Amino acid sequence: MLKSDNGRLVGYIYVDVADRDLGSVVQDLQAAMQTQVSLPAGYGLAWSGQYEYLQRALARLQWVVPAALAIIFLVIWMVFRRLSDVSIILLSLPLALVGGFWLIWGLGHAISVASMIGFIALGGVAAEFGVIMLLYLRHAWEQRLASGAPEDVSTLQEAIYEGAVQRVRPKAMTVAVILAGLFPLFVGAGAGSEVMQRIAAPMLGGMLTAPVLSMVVIPAAFYLVRRRGLRAARGDQ
Repeated sequence: MLKSDNGRLVGYIYVDVADRDLGSVVQDLQAAMQTQVSLPAGYGLAWSGQYEYLQRALARLQWVVPAALAIIFLVIWMVFRRLSDVSIILLSLPLALVGGFWLIWGLGHAISVASMIGFIALGGVAAEFGVIMLLYLRHAWEQRLASGAPEDVSTLQEAIYEGAVQRVRPKAMTVAVILAGLFPLFVGAGAGSEVMQRIAAPMLGGMLTAPVLSMVVIPAAFYLVRRRGLRAARGDQ
């Protein structure tokens, strides 16, 4: 059968990828073609199929991910109006993503566009966890100061303990609902199940670490920042 594309005769070589990500496979093939194969004059080579879709998706993610981070920063800034509080939440986000990386590594999944979408969703949920935790901590601290408690480290510790404890049950319920909603996608079968598993895996793994880290890291960071502010207000070194 004679086939043509853009007015030129073409022949297709189909490649199936297993246990590896498509991008690295194509990179290895391109390197092999450059070093081991010399095409005759008049011949050309193009990489098509799913690889083209991957390249387009990566090009879009190059501006989608920074835009998502910028929106998260703007929303958090509008809530707290303090650079230190915004920094606490944003710096805790990479730690919240650790569980997602662990799970996809344990499952043997390669980083794909679907996985990146799952990580973007996980980052949004982790940022929400951090915002609510920080709101509770600030509210407990301001409440104690309004009640006449001394503005010292002891009062700060009590406020942090109170604010963090109030978030345990709501956070546990939120995580349980998210896990219950994602687990059927993760274990499902049929058309589109592989893509949905790649999206759900980072979320499932992240839901095991993001709540714990938000309960531990954010209160500790809030304590360090506020303690430094108290010492600066007293003129301590």
